[in-house]
Amino acid sequence: MPFRARTPTLYRSLQTLFNTHHSLNFSSSLPLKVSRHLVHDCDCDGFLPWLERKAGSTISSSLSIGKSSYGRSLFASKTIQTGDCILKVPYNVQITADNLPPEITSLISEEVGYIAKLAIVILIEKKLGQGSDWDPYISCLPQPRDVHNTIFWNENELEMIRQSSVYQETINQKSQIEKDFLAVRPVFECLHQSFGVITYKDFMHACTQVGSRAWGSTKGLSLIPFADFFNHDGVSESIVMSDDDKQCSEVIADRDYAPGEQVLIRYGKFSNATLILDFGFTVPYNTYDQVQFQFDIPKHDPLHGMKLELLQRYFVLPTEDVKSLEHSVNSFTIKEVKSARGKGKGIPQSLRAFARVLSCTTPQELNDLVNEAAHADGRLARRPFQDINREIQAHLMLSSLFARLIEERNAAILSLDSSNSPSSCERLAVRRSMARDLLVGEIRVLKSASAWLENYCDLHL
Repeated sequence: MPFRARTPTLYRSLQTLFNTHHSLNFSSSLPLKVSRHLVHDCDCDGFLPWLERKAGSTISSSLSIGKSSYGRSLFASKTIQTGDCILKVPYNVQITADNLPPEITSLISEEVGYIAKLAIVILIEKKLGQGSDWDPYISCLPQPRDVHNTIFWNENELEMIRQSSVYQETINQKSQIEKDFLAVRPVFECLHQSFGVITYKDFMHACTQVGSRAWGSTKGLSLIPFADFFNHDGVSESIVMSDDDKQCSEVIADRDYAPGEQVLIRYGKFSNATLILDFGFTVPYNTYDQVQFQFDIPKHDPLHGMKLELLQRYFVLPTEDVKSLEHSVNSFTIKEVKSARGKGKGIPQSLRAFARVLSCTTPQELNDLVNEAAHADGRLARRPFQDINREIQAHLMLSSLFARLIEERNAAILSLDSSNSPSSCERLAVRRSMARDLLVGEIRVLKSASAWLENYCDLHL
């Protein structure tokens, strides 16, 4: 039974959950297009022969390594038809935490997760240089100058996305990496005599390489050489699948490819918020975009304490959707509403219930919600108010919130466009474009939700 990699969460959650594959070297925000002509990558001439010798089997007879506008890429070396197995990488040439020497493993505490362990493997092999059995692979990993994950952005660059939840997620992720670095410091102290100093920046870069390219497997996380040369297409149906019976990971083509055409796979159904943080790139129009935000009880609300107590009692903490907003009951995620007349799509029922609670103006109204929940399914404020004016008021409260969030992001984009900072710096130009993609996508989601709310209120007037 093939094991399919699951949707990734952010770094701190990845310490206990499996991650999916992320690209080797995807250019951030260029329009997704196919390079029809293979541009040879002479730096990787010996890579596939080396990997096949190491595996003792054919990895791929359909793919060649080349360069595209996205960086290192894989191209069809012959005609590929839908359903063809185009890549098969045995487990014995994949890197897992099992590659750590026993004497190193004994120094690592149990709370250290797969990402940190694999980062240590990368750092050890990198320090060995050409003496490493994995040098042809390790030497192909992206250099710090080529990485654009937001944890590498400076303070001024991060200001470009302050309005997005990614801003705080970036801070949280850096904090987690710092904790992991302290936890594995005994390993680096042990390696100091042989390899010299391994710095926090070294570790952070290695963690990013793992977190942005490792696939989930029954062994935890695996780095799969050659497979990580694939670039991402969000609409592709091809993914990396691992089969424990065959002891290999493979990719099946989801469409036909002509010789010389770039072959793309889907890393996952990821929003630009996930891509920019975990992968270091964005796409101009991302159908999976979503917005994470907090909906706060006004501090001046005379019922603040009573509402907060009810929300903490009745509202379940978010799990997979909200990754970093302190995991509080007032954290929500909305996705694009494809139709303004869609029945609830994109507007979580829990968010609408939250708005009903916040719109209450008397203790009696809150008690009525509690009594109603007790006689129904136990969920607070999930049913519309019988008084249609109160129902509209609650939804207008949401509409006002979305309008403010849209205005903030529009102002941020305006600031990007009017910035006097020189864009001649390639790094800044790339990151500015990524910030724009992120904010534009979030505005699109918020506007779709606003349209749904407007339609809902119009129907109930």
